[in-house]
Amino acid sequence: MRKSIFGSITPTLTVLVMMTVAFAALAAASGSGSPLGSERARAAKSDNDGKLRIIAFGAHPDDCEIRAGGVAAMWAAQGHHVKFVSTTNGDIGHWKEAGGPLAQRRTREVQEAAKILNIETEVLDNHDGELMPTLENRKEFVKLIREWKADIVLGPRTNDYHPDHRYTGVLVQDAAYMVICPFICPDVPHLKTNPVFLYFSDRFQKPNPFEPSLVVSIDDVIEKKLDAMVALESQFVEGGVSGNESMVPKNDRERAAAHKRVRESFRRRFESTANQYREKLIEFYGEEKGKKVRCAEAFEVCEYGRRPSESDLNKKLFPFFER
Repeated sequence: MRKSIFGSITPTLTVLVMMTVAFAALAAASGSGSPLGSERARAAKSDNDGKLRIIAFGAHPDDCEIRAGGVAAMWAAQGHHVKFVSTTNGDIGHWKEAGGPLAQRRTREVQEAAKILNIETEVLDNHDGELMPTLENRKEFVKLIREWKADIVLGPRTNDYHPDHRYTGVLVQDAAYMVICPFICPDVPHLKTNPVFLYFSDRFQKPNPFEPSLVVSIDDVIEKKLDAMVALESQFVEGGVSGNESMVPKNDRERAAAHKRVRESFRRRFESTANQYREKLIEFYGEEKGKKVRCAEAFEVCEYGRRPSESDLNKKLFPFFER
């Protein structure tokens, strides 16, 4: 009886094994077991052109654009490859809308911002407010960095009021060593050299304040960055979670006024960054030019990734500092 039972299932087991091997081969050929992984792999193929490859992680569909939209546009203008990743879909980030419709709207908004900045963008399908520093998410970050073949990785510090911001920072830090380890996520080739990891600027003081390693003038692209901010209407025209019905433009005149308000508010914000770090701007640009910078973005080197020399940082990785 036992012989006949095993005899009856052996062909089925053989077929299953053959199917498993075939699917594994297909997944390996695509760079990932999913259509999205294949799409990412295709996007990362143009990595032998001598240009930098930069990937930035923000918790929501607006964080990268706020913190690094200027340098992204500047890198892109020089032919370098930049990708923004929103680690949640932003599906609770509005006072009126929520769920799938809001997530889709916010994805469209960052796609429009990406066109303006001339970069790539991707929104991960994690619920807003629910991102956790899990092993699954750590592997996702590792794969994203590897697939992009990143030279530079940007992300938030872990000092923040919002759990999604904090855990995005944790996950980026956790990936900083894993990306060079060959036997984690082996379906995506590991990086031979650890990228340089940098933090976005912030104003949080405890347990330790942000300390800029470099501050970059974004005066040449400030209008383009402000165009990208305006494109994120759900957040900045309509106020995000803090908005109300009175903020929604009812006609073209009201929309133009709202866009002007958003532009002026963000311009003041980026001017404040330049004024706060004026001495650092003078250090990098020289006294005459450093004093004239109006708008800026600031970044701090994370000690977990590759530690660049000062020359690498301000000449090769951020090739914007002409005196």
